Amino acid sequence: MSGKLSFRFFAHSWISDWNHGNAHFLRGLASELVKQGHEVRCYEEHDGWSIRNLAEEGTDAAANALRDFRQAFPMLDVREYTTGSRFKEFLTSELRDADVVLVHEWNSPSVVSSILSLKAMLGFRALFHDTHHRAYTNPREVLQFPLAEFDGVLAFGDAIRKIYSEAFGVKRVWTFHEAADTAHFFPVENTKDVDVAWIGNWGDEERTRELEEFLIAPASALNDYKFAVHGVRYPDIALGQLASSGIEFRGYLPNLRAPEMYSRSRINLHIPRRFYANGLSGVPTIRVFEALAAGSPLVCSPWIDSEGLFRPGQDYICVPDKSAMIGELKNLLNDDAARQQLAASGLETIRARHTCAHRAEQLEGICHELEN
Repeated sequence: MSGKLSFRFFAHSWISDWNHGNAHFLRGLASELVKQGHEVRCYEEHDGWSIRNLAEEGTDAAANALRDFRQAFPMLDVREYTTGSRFKEFLTSELRDADVVLVHEWNSPSVVSSILSLKAMLGFRALFHDTHHRAYTNPREVLQFPLAEFDGVLAFGDAIRKIYSEAFGVKRVWTFHEAADTAHFFPVENTKDVDVAWIGNWGDEERTRELEEFLIAPASALNDYKFAVHGVRYPDIALGQLASSGIEFRGYLPNLRAPEMYSRSRINLHIPRRFYANGLSGVPTIRVFEALAAGSPLVCSPWIDSEGLFRPGQDYICVPDKSAMIGELKNLLNDDAARQQLAASGLETIRARHTCAHRAEQLEGICHELEN
């Protein structure tokens, strides 16, 4: 492989980001590869889980999200497939001229096996892309995939990389962090109508305790300030907790609308799932990159940047407990200069090291390594 490459990306969804944060980075990465002159095709299964749930948000919400996607990413060639009797024929046609096929880990094992079955005949290289904690929390699910048949694995943190290398025995694994899509995430001027905001999903009890300590309790203590939350999959008990603490719940927020929300809030929170605060420390989620790229002052619940991606205390502030969160929020809300300095520092680091253009260049280098 040399010069411009032909990429084929298989992901759960490109069109919908409903409870599908992986779409954020994948869209930006694929777009940057197109800008660099590579041929890129993106695939998702027709009527997948995320798109179905997006439709349940209501006709207007779904239509607006889909319109925003098409307007923001006109360069992305997104193709849908069905896993029927002609799926193998479809794959053979689509992958015939591919150099590299990148398969995200939220594809079904059967789809992955079908793709890999064509590898020898068509001559492409295949990379497995992991942007989740399952390798740590539920390795059996990941080991359903025939990892040995891939040419390598892209892991979104060094702790994940070590699991693939040391526990799963994969020979070629690269640490490949997510990054900010700075074509769509950048600072904008806006009226501040929210003091503290958090964008995130309640999910599967993976951070309930953390949300109670670092979001709900501080909101109750700082009831003179306006708190707002965007996200999905909030059970009734969680909605009741938000309401009782004075937090406004605003529901699903398409990711392309997140920069506006960041611009309207004085401070934004990062509350990672507990796995990223202990066994997988050093793995930031996409929201860290995006909030900093949007020029937002960011305050985090406990999280260790063990890979030195950012400048703790300069790019963001990390607090150890509820009392420290309350104190830090109160101080920052009353110090415009400190918030501005924090935002400027975080933005500087993103632009210097953590854009999707940086990751596209890294991926290109990895693909050329596959020749050896």
